[in-house]
Order: sequence, then C-alpha cells, then structure tokens
Amino acid sequence: MTHPPSKFDLQARKAVESGNPEYALQILEDGIRCHPTSSQLRNTAGSISLQIGKPGDAAEFFRLAFKLSPDNFEIGLNCVIALSAKGDHEIALNLARDLERKGKLDPRYWSARAHAARQSGDLKEAAQSYDRCLALNPEYKRGQHGRARTALERGENDAVLRFDQAIQSNPQVADLWLGKAQALDAAGQPAEALALAEQITIQLPNWVEALTMVAQLKLSLGIAAFDQQFREAAERQPNDKAIVHAHIQVLASQELYGKAARVAKRAQATFEGDPWFELAEAINVGMSGDHERAKHIFDNLELDSPQRWLHQGRHHLRAGELTQAEKMLQLSMNESELTHTAYALLGILWRVKEDPRAVWLHEQPGIIQSRGLKGGTELFQELTSVLNYLHDKSSFPLGQSLRGGTQTRHILLNRHEAVFEELRNCILNTLEEYRLRLPPQDEKHPFLKFRDSDWKLAGSWSVRLRAGGDHHAPHIHPQGMLSSALYLVVPSENSDGSESGFLELGRPPADLGLDLPPLLTIKPAPLELALFPSTLFHGTRPFTGTNRMTVAFDVIPVPKATDDRK
Repeated sequence: MTHPPSKFDLQARKAVESGNPEYALQILEDGIRCHPTSSQLRNTAGSISLQIGKPGDAAEFFRLAFKLSPDNFEIGLNCVIALSAKGDHEIALNLARDLERKGKLDPRYWSARAHAARQSGDLKEAAQSYDRCLALNPEYKRGQHGRARTALERGENDAVLRFDQAIQSNPQVADLWLGKAQALDAAGQPAEALALAEQITIQLPNWVEALTMVAQLKLSLGIAAFDQQFREAAERQPNDKAIVHAHIQVLASQELYGKAARVAKRAQATFEGDPWFELAEAINVGMSGDHERAKHIFDNLELDSPQRWLHQGRHHLRAGELTQAEKMLQLSMNESELTHTAYALLGILWRVKEDPRAVWLHEQPGIIQSRGLKGGTELFQELTSVLNYLHDKSSFPLGQSLRGGTQTRHILLNRHEAVFEELRNCILNTLEEYRLRLPPQDEKHPFLKFRDSDWKLAGSWSVRLRAGGDHHAPHIHPQGMLSSALYLVVPSENSDGSESGFLELGRPPADLGLDLPPLLTIKPAPLELALFPSTLFHGTRPFTGTNRMTVAFDVIPVPKATDDRK
C-alpha cells in the first residue's frame, strides 16, 4: 500500500522534531519515488536541506517543486532564498523579479529580493526593495538589518542611524554592532568606531572580522600595537586556529614578515601536526629574505596542496630555480582560486627564460590599452570634488598594495551619489571600445578566453597618493579578469623628464629579487583609462609635486544564467 504524500511529509517533520533531519530526508526521498509529481514533498525536502546547511540540495528540491507548481508563490520564494544561499545571486534576483506580481504585498518577498540584489552587486535595487519591505512592515528584522548594511555599502549619510534602529529591534545580533562600528568609521569617527569594535572583541574574542577591524582602526589612528588584540584573543581562546591564521595574515599585509614567521613558529607548538603553520612560516621567512630557512622548511614540509605548490614555486623562482618553479606553479593551478596568481608568477618566469609564452600571456598587441574615458569630461569636476571629500574621511587600508595614501571604502561604483552611476556608464562604454581592439578569443588564455563573453564590473575604489613617497607596490588582483587605472588628479610633470608617478606594468615584486624592467610604463593623464589583464603585476613610481588620485576597478565575466524552472 502506497502512503499519500501528506503521510511522508508528516513522518519527515516528526523526524526533524526528534533531531534527525538526515532520516527525514530519507523519508522524503522514499515519498518522492512513490509520488514523483509531488511538489509538496520536494518543498519540505528543500526546507530541511536549507536548515542543515545544504543550500545546493535545497535549491534543486525547490527548483523541481516550482517546476511542478509554477503558480505556487511560497515555493518560488523558497527557491529564491535557496539560490541566494547557494551563491547564485543573479539567478535568484531574476526569479524574484518574476514573482513580483504575487509577492508585492509580502515583506518577506521584498527582503529576499533585496538580499539577492545586494549580493549580486545591484545596491540601488537592494535599497529600493528593502524600503518596500520596511514600508509594509517597519519592524521586519531582516529588512532593518539588510537596509542598514546597504546604507553602509552605498555610503548613505544615515547608516549609523539605521544600525541603531536595527540594534534596538534585534540587539543580540553581533553583526549589527560591528556594522555600527564600520558606519562610525565611515562617518569620520574612527576613535568611536575603535571603542565599539574593541568592546565586541572582548565579548567575542574569536570573531576574526572584528579583530581585523580593530587592527585597521588602530593603524588609521597611528597606534603602534595594532595587533595586540590578536595576542589577547589567542590567550583567551588558545585552541582557535582562525585567530592565529588571521594574526599572521594581518602582520604579513603590513610587510612584517619576520614577526608573522615568529607567530607561525609558535603556533606549531600549540597546534602540533597542523602543517599550515609550517607553510605560513616558510612563506614569511622567504618574504623576509631568509631564503635558506625557507628552503629548509619547504624541503621538509609534509603537505601536498595547491597552496604549498604556489608558494614553493615562488620560492624557487626567487632562488633562480626556474625548472622547479615552473613545475610547482603549474601544479598549483589545480586550485582555481590560485590560477591568476600562478599565471602572474609564470609570466615573470617566462620573461626570465625568454619563453614565447610570456608574449602570449601579456604582450599581444591590444591586450594592454590606454584610452580616454568616453563621456567623462562632463563628470570631471563633480567626481574629483566628491572623491576628495571621501578621501578626507578615509584611511590607509589594511592588506592592500598601497604604501602611503588613502583608499575609499566598499565598492565605489555602488555608492548612492548619481555621479558614480554616470561614471559606471562611461566606463562600460569605454570597455566596449577596448574590447574591439583585443586579440581574438583564446580558450587557453586566462583573460582572452572571456573576450566575447558578457562582462561586468566587480570591485571598485579610489586611491589618493601624496607626493614625496606614496606609491603602489607591484601587485595583482587575483579576483579579477581585467584591471584598470583611471587617472583624475595627476602629479605635475618633472622638469628632468623622469617618469615619477607613472604606472608600471610587469615589474616583478621586490621579494623575487629579479632585475626585470617593466614591460610598459604609462604616463598619467586626466581622464585616461589604463586597462590590462589582472594577471599582470602593476605598481606606481613615487613622485613629487601635487597629489595623484585615481579610480580603479576590476572586470569579471558574467556567469551564464539558467532558468531554474526548466
């Protein structure tokens, strides 16, 4: 005798109540085999999968349930939520837009749509959707939280107030308190932000994001012991590896490699048998210049991982051992997140070897271009004025390539001021002109394989450097496909004709000890936009005279969307 779908559903819910969600899913799978057209069973299975942290499984259950019942708003909304949790934010947003007619009076709908919009980078739509949510229910907690975060990320003046309102409704949510500290900092109140952030780390000593924010704020205020809170947190939570990981990374970001290596060495005694800390020591002693010590650690390291191969490849390149370096760097490409960094180092290695692949990677005609910003002249005065105001409230960023100067917070082109939306449109138009002069599509090339794909802007920021030593150290953008520098304020030209303040493309980072000149230098000129692959090391030369201010952004390919109801 076959039970009706409701019987399986009831049994599954009882299994969840008794603390056995995995058994509940088995029951529902049995039910689905007996009733393959039941959207109810798939919807329940999706809800349970989401509860136990399996958003991919949840999204698939909801997708099939919605396919069976395309008029069921609740299932559609569940699908939006699961897709967002899975990371398919643009697909979730498109589905949410399709549900507007049925969900327009439901604050849950607007909150879910806003979250998908915010995560996909459309902060304007996110703000509008959160506002619709809160208009229907001013006390909706998720809506208050999300709207406060969106206000912070868009640079809205009432971000601190919005966090205060959300905290009043939901004071136990730690992220709201950290958000308020971030909003205070953005409002030009770093001392108040630091006091609040330090209180958070006292109550939650294992919260790495808060510990790192305290370090950033201390640096901006000129406090020497900027990493003290990591040591204190490690004493209170001695078994928490994440605290020590973050401490090492923060020290390395400030080029305190010797200190980072010592922290990693001490951690090996606390976390015996964890090779990550040996790897961290090897990386940092190598960066500090102790190549023999780095060699000894790498040679005895019992860790087979792409991270190890990447950093050992860099060590071999530093030591001039090109065959071993290339082998290691090629191995590291098994990890997609390391591919860009591996290509950047291989580009340097191939230049040293005079390998033709160096030309293929970064030197094909048209792959590096400098173009006037299309339509930018009308924006220039307002844009520079707004950016100077933002920089006056900004500070030296933690973990970036800057050596001096200030960098704006969050994603610049997502800010609420209309001038940034106009700038975005100018950039997109210029990118299309750039694309027309690129070499043909090449499926083996890390950038040109996306030549004919849809592109979108990812991170964006502005940097203001002062004359007299501020500069960018050579670096890459491992999350990008294409990187940039848009010049707004440029230093006065030197009378001796030297290229101070120029953009350098292709000079190796200093730790490699290689006497390779840059492939190309670009003279800064107002409203000139330099575009180059994100795998290419780039930096700037120090300069004298006036300040230097730029806007930069990365470009990434748009993921191919699918209709999740098919």
